[in-house]
Amino acid sequence: MYILTDSIQFPPVTLADANGLLAIGGDLSVDRLLEAYHNGIFPWYDEKQPILWYSPDPRMVLFTPELRVSKSMRQLIRKNKFEVTFNKAFDSVVQHCATIKRPEQEGTWITNDMQKAYKKLHEQGHAISVEVWEQSALVGGLYGILLEDKKVFCGESMFSKVSNASKYGFITLVEWLIKKEIQLIDCQVYTDHLASLGAREITRAAFIKYLK
Repeated sequence: MYILTDSIQFPPVTLADANGLLAIGGDLSVDRLLEAYHNGIFPWYDEKQPILWYSPDPRMVLFTPELRVSKSMRQLIRKNKFEVTFNKAFDSVVQHCATIKRPEQEGTWITNDMQKAYKKLHEQGHAISVEVWEQSALVGGLYGILLEDKKVFCGESMFSKVSNASKYGFITLVEWLIKKEIQLIDCQVYTDHLASLGAREITRAAFIKYLK
């Protein structure tokens, strides 16, 4: 296990264990977080653990041209079922992502320290949020890190309080990213929800090569 020092540098991702765990310790400073994301690494831990840094293999990604939109979702979009905004309620989106109950999951990896850290990233223009509204109520959303120089968006978390809200927001995000010529969304690890939208697994080596 690699223990981080005051230096923001990380060891090569090839040193990660079978679960993708690469390093322990350090802090959640803006500089260290940006260094991590630019090298295919992200923090993932809970309140009872020290800061843990991961770089899993394989890596779940969505190439934006491969977005899959179901017939039912297309119908919702045509009906303007929801209103979608960007960066209007970043703190609220992160808070909802941290507190919403998820099947077979106890607690959250979005700790208080993580929330403060990503708020700083947002204030400096690195983290963005997508909000989904229904009759002025926040019913879904997501947030992540935009690496414009790499043409990559690193998704962190999403939530939904009503059916299809998070998908609606995600699809709107992808359309926005395509206009900005962003070619890839880092989804980190496999979920059925992301796979249904067109995301797929690639090797870590392929993902790192893309970042470089």
